[in-house]
Amino acid sequence: MVRRTTLIAIARGRAMPEHMTAPVGDGFDQMARDAVYRAMFTRRDVRSHFLPDALDDAVLARLLLAAHHAPSVGFMQPWNFIVIRNAARRAEVRDLFLAAREQELPEIDVERRALYRKLKLEGICESALNICITCDRERSKNSPLGRWHNPEMDLYSTVCAVQNFWLAARAEGVGVGWVSIIEPQALKSLLAIPEHVTPIAYLCVGRVSEFAPKPDLETHGWGRRLPLPELIMSETFCGQGEAPLKSAVARLNTVAAAQANPADQCVAPAVPQREPPKEASALSFNSRNFDDASASLISQAGSGTWPAMVLK
Repeated sequence: MVRRTTLIAIARGRAMPEHMTAPVGDGFDQMARDAVYRAMFTRRDVRSHFLPDALDDAVLARLLLAAHHAPSVGFMQPWNFIVIRNAARRAEVRDLFLAAREQELPEIDVERRALYRKLKLEGICESALNICITCDRERSKNSPLGRWHNPEMDLYSTVCAVQNFWLAARAEGVGVGWVSIIEPQALKSLLAIPEHVTPIAYLCVGRVSEFAPKPDLETHGWGRRLPLPELIMSETFCGQGEAPLKSAVARLNTVAAAQANPADQCVAPAVPQREPPKEASALSFNSRNFDDASASLISQAGSGTWPAMVLK
């Protein structure tokens, strides 16, 4: 546990404690890189699987500290974090969600409405707590740095804080679900958010029984991950080219497919040049789940130490 004197040093802008810093040099060591990519590829928008366990304040403090260290244009740091624990207030937020979902339903294609109704799209009352991350649009109003031509950069900076929070939560084994089906003005009224402050993300946060092998919307057939090579353009929008890069992406997919067992049996990943960490032995690799596998595979190209990340 980080001692009080260490936390004070962090608050005063001094160096982070040794166990919270990356090794000196140009990059992380291999195990650290693996961990970063694993957090990215196994992060899920959690709607179910929340446990009734309380979330320790020490853990929540680390997640908020990670969010507070997100990049922000002009170093404006426009975010605030409203922690919502009260069950009655959360029930009111859930009522806002239910009303907004009914308003959204007519906009869904008729043939998909039955599926839409079946989808679990929030865990407002089931999670340990909720957090509303907001953007104070007046915090840096006297500083045009980075905002003169793009005044929306404060909003984008706050989204970076959301992502930092989310990835740190995954590393801590904490589930996060972003509830976007809420009418913003109604939420502002309920949470007494001032007019100049914009709610960016309403998050359900808590311990979970599992992290799903795939995103829920993919599992239930709502959508599939787009092929990355089709999204890569050269020099201009829709510009053709970058064939070697696209081939490299395709090879990563091939590596993941080769590591997957067609019979859905668990197989061990090939990790050259070092022994895998103990926790890696618990990872499953099968044809339905390339995300966990992609977070531990090592590319055979180049130095042989870069993680082979695979986009399905």
